[in-house]
Amino acid sequence: MSKIKDLERLKESGVVAVLRRVPKEKLFPLVETLVSAGVNVLELTVDSEDAYQSIKELRKQFSDQALIGAGTVLITDEATEAIDAGAQFIFSPSFDEDVVKLSVDRDVISIPGVMTPTEVVKAHQAGADVVKIFPASAVGPKYLKDLQGPLGHIPMIPTGGVSVDNTASFIRNGAVAVGVGGSLIDKKLIEQDDWSAMKAKAEAIKAEVEKGRRA
Repeated sequence: MSKIKDLERLKESGVVAVLRRVPKEKLFPLVETLVSAGVNVLELTVDSEDAYQSIKELRKQFSDQALIGAGTVLITDEATEAIDAGAQFIFSPSFDEDVVKLSVDRDVISIPGVMTPTEVVKAHQAGADVVKIFPASAVGPKYLKDLQGPLGHIPMIPTGGVSVDNTASFIRNGAVAVGVGGSLIDKKLIEQDDWSAMKAKAEAIKAEVEKGRRA
């Protein structure tokens, strides 16, 4: 039941923030800032410093406010460690059937990375809850619309190259949410502790999601 609620929260949010290699001392103020702006689905990549411990700590502190998941998960060992730490979803840049099946067995949201229609269908058949269209910058929003024709029953999240400039277009063309990394998680702002500017960036992305949904 909790997984169904988590999926609803993910889709309602419309944004998955990709946190890659954020310095540990900046991670919690960053997450507080994102959550305050309404960006409350957060993917911590497993190639980040002390990733699994950070997932555990983030779950403890933000369990009522945010969904915390693991990203850049390539193999089952990483998925297992992330889920044991409390990850509520497993985000991957690629499709590995064993990682999907493990996530399904452990009752967490599975979001593998795919590109072609064949990969979309295979991932869905393996049990993926949502598919990550990656890298989205290589195909653009219209590609999502084309996929939606025959495959509209499969929820899709474009990731990679998503920004404030194309978010509304991706949503309008069928994305249930967008995955946003570098265009939102500004390393310079984090370095400078400029949390008000970071909050403004997060709010701008959220506004574009709503704009896309109204179209």
